[in-house]
Amino acid sequence: MAGFWGRRKREEEALAAQDADLARRAEQALVAADERIRTTSDELAFAQAELGDALTADLKAALTAVRTHLREAFQLHQLNHDEIPDTPEELRTRNARIVQLCDWAENLLDEKTGDIAENVAKVRRAPEVIAQVRRDAEALGAHIPQARETIARLAARYAETATRRIASSADEADQLVAFATHGADVSERRRAAKRNEEANLALETATEAVRRAAAILDAVDDFEIQALRAEATLADVVADSRGDIVAARTAPQTPEVTAATSALEAALNALAPAGTLNDPFAELTQLRAANSALDAAIAKAQYRMQHPLPSLDQVQHALDDADRQLGVARGLISGHRGWIGADARTRLAEAERLRVDVPAMLPAEDTREQALTSARRVAHLAAEALQLAQHDIDSSRPQDQGWGGDGWGGGRRGGGGNIVSGVLGGLVIGSILDGIFD
Repeated sequence: MAGFWGRRKREEEALAAQDADLARRAEQALVAADERIRTTSDELAFAQAELGDALTADLKAALTAVRTHLREAFQLHQLNHDEIPDTPEELRTRNARIVQLCDWAENLLDEKTGDIAENVAKVRRAPEVIAQVRRDAEALGAHIPQARETIARLAARYAETATRRIASSADEADQLVAFATHGADVSERRRAAKRNEEANLALETATEAVRRAAAILDAVDDFEIQALRAEATLADVVADSRGDIVAARTAPQTPEVTAATSALEAALNALAPAGTLNDPFAELTQLRAANSALDAAIAKAQYRMQHPLPSLDQVQHALDDADRQLGVARGLISGHRGWIGADARTRLAEAERLRVDVPAMLPAEDTREQALTSARRVAHLAAEALQLAQHDIDSSRPQDQGWGGDGWGGGRRGGGGNIVSGVLGGLVIGSILDGIFD
């Protein structure tokens, strides 16, 4: 008993220590939040003077929200120190709320002052950025004549369809360079007029224009390398395609192989003659597509030669066998509903669901093999359902109570097996009698 009271006393002391620590944290958080509001107000005043009201509106709204919500924290702190006694739970709840409000205020002000600091850095770095924009624009402008020469050289070598994407690149780059220079000038004028938000916007657009102009001019240089690589690859693909056409003559001559071979020959004949302007990108794409189609047709023909397509009669026989298996399993299970477990019913349901999908696979040759596999799967599932149902019947039937003998013909080894045998025998006898009377 003394141990119980001792443990309880230690728990109370630990809880009291936690409450005291929480109260200290609440007071410290209030002091820190109050100081943070004061310093942030000073930062807002300086930022408004440097950035204007538009760029500092978010920080101003955040500061207003923090002041509004911290009034609740100060009211809770005042309730903790008034003359009305409070329970430990009330003090604990108030102090936790004070800490929560102060943490939220600190996080919000951290986020907004970070944004302000970034904007201030942009404004202060604006002269450097403007100077860099002008240097980049000048360098790109000096590169534009070279780009024009490259475009003219490529236009004399390749077809218009190939050079269409770079034909106007030099003009576009020239316009972007001029726009970047104009944007830098506008940014300087707006900054001198203390309209920093507009100055930042103009500077950002000028920087983006320089970036786009550089990307366009780089694309012109890269195009020449890509065209040379496409020409080299095209020669290899042409040689490979001619070899594939020769190999296709020894492959099984199915309609797909014949059509794909003709398509590849047509693609080869459509290549631009030597000494004329060509589009290596388009020709390479066409040849690759025709080559891939021929490879796929040959692979399909070879597979079909090794794995002959089942005939409709084969699939129909398998389907008829599956239907017979389903009929036997369905009759046995429906006649002994109270004795059949979930496994047998599940197998039967799965077989019936799969049986519904088989007829849609029969007409098309591409799915006929799948239809045969599905029909065999239906028969297998039905056989499993039948075996499981027989086992359930054998397990559920009482033993040594007159079930053997002439009625079921099975003895003590279980009449369930003879139920199945009787049903199957009935089917066989029925088919024999049908044959006799036919």
